[in-house]
Amino acid sequence: MADFADIIDQNQMKEHMQNVLRTGKVSHAYIISGENGSGKEYIAKIFAKALQCEHKENKNGYEEACNECHSCVQALSDNHPDIITITHEKPGSIGVDDIREKLRDDVVIRPYESNYKIYIIPEGEKMTPAAQNALLKTLEEPPAYIVIIILTNNINAFLPTITSRCIVLPMKPVQDDSIKKYLMEECHVVDYKAMLCASFARGNVGKALALASNSSFDELKNGTIELVSKLQNLEIHDMMDRVHELLAPSEENEKSAKKGIDMHALEDFMDVLLFLFRDILVFKATDEVEHLIFSDKLSYIRDVTQKCTYDGINRIINDMEIARNRINSNVNIDLALELMLLGIKENL
Repeated sequence: MADFADIIDQNQMKEHMQNVLRTGKVSHAYIISGENGSGKEYIAKIFAKALQCEHKENKNGYEEACNECHSCVQALSDNHPDIITITHEKPGSIGVDDIREKLRDDVVIRPYESNYKIYIIPEGEKMTPAAQNALLKTLEEPPAYIVIIILTNNINAFLPTITSRCIVLPMKPVQDDSIKKYLMEECHVVDYKAMLCASFARGNVGKALALASNSSFDELKNGTIELVSKLQNLEIHDMMDRVHELLAPSEENEKSAKKGIDMHALEDFMDVLLFLFRDILVFKATDEVEHLIFSDKLSYIRDVTQKCTYDGINRIINDMEIARNRINSNVNIDLALELMLLGIKENL
């Protein structure tokens, strides 16, 4: 039974929603923007449930839904007649017919049993210009009882006339310490792995949860560090064979692959390398384990710091940034990785 107290960080957004619940001054339209997996739908559902609750109560300093009234029971089972999630037929776009039939033509019907009729639009960035214009007609003359919550990973996908008529609530990156604490206390993840997942998630709670339960990420991490440890004895073709083994796309990621490489795995591979050499630099400077992300690889990190110079480590990190920029600029991926691995080998 998720409540505002369960939302990690996002204090600005929680403060705004709490003020709405206390004063009853509800806007007819909100846009919650943030990365995929950041918790937009999670927050939207908590807000919608609290708006519809028949007996709101103050718990731990928050105006929360009671989770017991008829409305809350329906909301918790995703079966509330006045909380409507807009679905769409085509996976790649939300068309004008979706908005007309499921929202614009529906808003004239008053709420069945609540004060508000709430429409949640996931993946709002997929609305076509025609769909946005259809939505605009409702935003321009909204019935007093409707609340539209648009969720998006790209605020720039909307027409200015849409954003100007909505209250925009951006998701903020969650602090690593908050994610680590949540993973340890709520998901019972061991401390070093919780720190690792929090670091890689870059403020995205959903990504941290996915990494914590993903055994293939552990395999990628261990395989990447093993590759680095053996670079001195490998020829370039051997290096690239191992890279392709590590980054081979799974069946579910086949569509997002390029030239036999899973692009999501490639991003994690580059992050593993960057965090590894960041750890090596930190340990060389401080000789302390406390701030290491890969504390489970201490023996290898200690060994490398005895052989590497500061200049060498900095050159490696610079080579990795160059490789990342080349990949993002659609330069040949294999060539970018080859040059990076040769640079690491040379400076280790």
